[in-house]
Amino acid sequence: MPAFRPRHLCSVAAALVLTVAAPATTATAVDASALREVLFVGNNWDGTADVIKSSGDLAKVGRINVIPDKDERMAEINADPIKWIYFMAIRNSVGEGHDQFVDDMYSTPDGTSVVVSRPSFADVVSIDLATGDINWRFPVSGYRSDHMAVSPDGTRVAVSASTANTVHVLDIDTGKQLGSFATGDKPHENIFTKDGKYIYNMAIGDVNTDSDAPWLDWTKGDRHITVVDATTYQQVKVIDMREKLDAIGLTDYSDAVRPAVFSPDETKLYFQVSFFNGFFEYDLATDKITRTKTLPKNPATSDERTTMVNDSRHHGISMKPDGTKLCVAGTMDDYATVVDRATLQEGPLVTASKPYWATVSGDGKSCVVSESGADQVTAIDFATGQKTVSVAVGDHPQRVRLGHVAADWTGPAS
Repeated sequence: MPAFRPRHLCSVAAALVLTVAAPATTATAVDASALREVLFVGNNWDGTADVIKSSGDLAKVGRINVIPDKDERMAEINADPIKWIYFMAIRNSVGEGHDQFVDDMYSTPDGTSVVVSRPSFADVVSIDLATGDINWRFPVSGYRSDHMAVSPDGTRVAVSASTANTVHVLDIDTGKQLGSFATGDKPHENIFTKDGKYIYNMAIGDVNTDSDAPWLDWTKGDRHITVVDATTYQQVKVIDMREKLDAIGLTDYSDAVRPAVFSPDETKLYFQVSFFNGFFEYDLATDKITRTKTLPKNPATSDERTTMVNDSRHHGISMKPDGTKLCVAGTMDDYATVVDRATLQEGPLVTASKPYWATVSGDGKSCVVSESGADQVTAIDFATGQKTVSVAVGDHPQRVRLGHVAADWTGPAS
């Protein structure tokens, strides 16, 4: 872990500054034969995204530079003391000594562009996949952008502005803001329901502090799930997992909901929390945690909470499309595993180096995890729980998302 971990980015910046005196658009019909389904892999520390086959051998298709405007952005940051302070705070805290150039990404339905959130540049950009040029740029509120979600029809992206406790919803084609809503402290994961009616946002609080002991949990901030109407962006519900955890006697467990995934019928939510090697099942109808799954610990992994990168012992969870299996990235325990949803029995522990995300292959047969410690992505067969293939990518892969490019695309012309 880095030696410098500021208690709260806002607090650090504030202290140092004192010393430095409309409705969604309609999706365009696209000829599916002209498109190719792929996986976009965001290489956070590189500022690149590798594009690989969505299934099978995950072979490389092309690569995108997601920071073609780096010189311009750095000139702006260096000219503004406040922006510079936040930029350096991100590098030396959540960035583990590195700049965070790509957190999340989604392609447009027509496969012509990819939209990327760039934490260190506090923005979202759309990049033309043919030329590599920037189509539009949206600076988020505050000083850091984070996880995104795309609407089921592909017309909108929701992005967390983590230092502003805000989620922006943007038109994917124009970058115009369609709405925004307030969240808890440090909004993180966003999920659209499959009917497109609601957005769930998970606020994780301050994960870059050393106040990690259970009795200091209150210092981590206001962490809850915010549910909003995806048309009006008005809050319809708040889910406080602190109450749910306390109700089942887990008072020492963090309530910072990390990655999460719905069951196919959206009656259950499976989610991870800070410091915990496992996940929970939450029933939306009864508003209760119904099952707890504790996964094995790696004997080589320290239980000391301050050694866990950004408080995330396990970070990454996905579900087989038919709802029968879950796939979990055991980040600090250096493995990934497939879990039977009915019994919650885990399969083989597949060795992986700091796996940071889990998604599903295009054919639905495999779980794909990003190994941020080995700069590769690995596929695990849902049926057997065994690794099938690994493919090298760029520096510190994190988010992996399904998307589309033109059928003959191999990379930007520039």
